[in-house]
This record gives sequence, structure tokens and C-alpha cells, in this order.
Amino acid sequence: MKRAFTVCGILTLANASHAEVELSGSAGFEQRYFLQDALYNPQERSYSSAFFMPEIYTQWNGGADTLVVKPFYRIDEHDDERTHGDIREFQWAHYADSWETMVGIGKVFWGQTESLHLVDIINQTDSVESVDGEVKLGQPMVNFNYLTDYGMFSVYALPYFRERTFQGESGRLRPPVAIGDALYESDDEERNIDLAIRWQSSIGDWELGVSAFSGTTREPELVTRLDQDGIPEILPFYAQIDQVGIDVLKVSGAWLFKLESIYRSGQSEDFTAVVTGFEYTKQGLWGTRYGVGVLAEYQYDERDDNFFAIGQNDLMTGLRIIVNDIAGTEVLFGFVQDLEESSTYSGFVEASSRLTANWSWTFNGYFFSSDDIEDPFYFLRRDDHVQFSLEYYF
Repeated sequence: MKRAFTVCGILTLANASHAEVELSGSAGFEQRYFLQDALYNPQERSYSSAFFMPEIYTQWNGGADTLVVKPFYRIDEHDDERTHGDIREFQWAHYADSWETMVGIGKVFWGQTESLHLVDIINQTDSVESVDGEVKLGQPMVNFNYLTDYGMFSVYALPYFRERTFQGESGRLRPPVAIGDALYESDDEERNIDLAIRWQSSIGDWELGVSAFSGTTREPELVTRLDQDGIPEILPFYAQIDQVGIDVLKVSGAWLFKLESIYRSGQSEDFTAVVTGFEYTKQGLWGTRYGVGVLAEYQYDERDDNFFAIGQNDLMTGLRIIVNDIAGTEVLFGFVQDLEESSTYSGFVEASSRLTANWSWTFNGYFFSSDDIEDPFYFLRRDDHVQFSLEYYF
């Protein structure tokens, strides 16, 4: 209720200052279907859900000040944890000639590679939304950016931590036991103040980024123990970490060369991780309007037994089909092979297109295989699924 009054107050002030308020957003329906029977009760094979994400935007002071409000809500047929809401953005921004500041709840993306985003650490992953980790929760922040001839320097103060979302007992894509309440290394728990800095610049055909982060890890370690009744439970443990990262993009004609690498300390083991590879795009294939992109990325992670270390020594290959039609139709096929365990691999397909100016559809499929009980994909080996969504934009 307090948030509703806050939004109403902001809109009243905007109207009083003759600022133009724009209302847009989207709403849709999603259907997930799992191709095999579930491993664990009481999971289902079919999950229907609906979602709603409006957006309010206004600007004043000649465009030097803006406000974006973007709430999100999903209701799921079976999984109570996937029925959830979030403030994706609620952020005021002020822009000047050589600097800008942003205060509120926002989203920040760092990175260049396709298969994994190692350096992307500001926002928490909304795991119940997508298995690929691309959807993020809104992050409370104070951000200051300074633009120079040598690139942009960014500083972030993050006063409140967001726990990663996990599937409930009725949800799929989870370990044998639904993940429980969070444990923290910091005595301040979710109120620990995290800090981050980043420099990014374009130098000729190169895009470079260097970042550092200190605070609560966005990627928990899973702790297994017995509760007071002797029943096993799995709890996420959020340690205090320090992480440095680098991301690089080199553009050379139709070629893109990409790299992300991090070094992180503070969890059960300090480690280095790297993702690097290329994408080559050929337009006008065989004299048609179609384009095709070929992707390959190598994934390396020093960790041995972390549930979220899925790219320890893996190779991702992919094929992107670009229709170049007015609907913006694209299809991406991908395959990730563990180079040490031939039975461990995953595949995916992602397709999207517009039906009209207001309607679009997406189709995604995710497939997993593993015979190694210590591999994260072992718990997902029966969770191959496809999902279709129909979305309306207003």
C-alpha cells in the first residue's frame, strides 16, 4: 500500500510540473510442458502461468531528470514460489554533461558473452522465471557514473541484498529437496552494504570493461543438514566475497570475439572462471534475406563441487537464424558439452517473433543429460521442457 501511495504521489507531482507521464508495459500467458515424468513428488508435467509488467515513465527538467517504475507479478498454476511479485525498477535518474546519478531500484547488466555472464553481479537472478539465468530481480542502489575521454567510471552502493528465488516443493528444475531459508555470513544479513566499481570504454573496435565487487555473493553455496525433526534440508548460504572481473568485445567485420573472466575469493574456495569465444554472422545467405550466426564459447571454472558451477570445462556451440522480416523473427539453437564427461550435456532452443504491433510470441526448449550424481544436471535429467508464451504490449 505504501508503494502505491508513493507512485501516486510521484505522478501527482509530475502532473503539477506539467511533466508528461507515459504508461506502457506488457501482459501475457506462458505454458510449460515437461517431456518426462517428474523425479520428485508433488511435481507436475504441465505448468500454466500468467504475468503482468506495467511501466510508468516520466521526465522533467528538460529531460535531465527521469523516473521509471516497473513492477512485475506472475501467478503460477502449481508452484507457490513461482507465484511472486517484484519491483524490477523504481529509479530516479539525473543526467548532466559529464556525469549521471541513479537512485532507487534498478537493473544493471555487465558482460559480453552468450552462454554465461560471469561478471554480471549487481542484480540477483530470478531463478523461478527462467532456467538460463537471464531474468534478474530489481536491486536497490545508489549509482554514480562519470564520463570522460578515457571511458565511463561507475560507482555503486547497494544497501539491501535480494535473495535468489528458488522453486517450491511443487516446482520443477530443483534438487531433490526444495531449497529453504537463507543463511548469511554477514551479521547484517540482507542489510549488508555491498560496493562495486566499474570502468568501461570503447577503444577503436574494442569494448573493454574492468569491475570490482565487495559484499554478499549473488551465487550462494547450498548447505545440506538435518532440521530439528531429523529431516534433510537444503539451505542457500550467502558468503561475503571480493570479486574482480574483466570483459572484452572485439568487433572485426562480421566477427565478434568475446571474453569474460573473474577471480572470486571469500567462499569455500577461491577460484578463477573464464568464458571466451566468437560469433560470426553472415547476412544474405545464398542470395536470400536470411542471416545466420555461428557461435562457439569455451567455459572454464576451477570449482569442483559447487551446484552453480555448471561451466567447469565445457564447450558451447550455437547457430542463430535471423529471418530479417518485419516481425523480427530469430531462432537460436545451442548445445553445451562437458569435455570431461561425455554423458553430461545440455541443449536449448530459443525462438521469438512479433505477430502484430502489440502481440509477440516466444518458444523456448531446454534439455539436460547427466549420469554423474555430483553434477548439477543430474538433478535436472528428467526436467527437459518446452515453454510457449504469448505477450501483449500496450
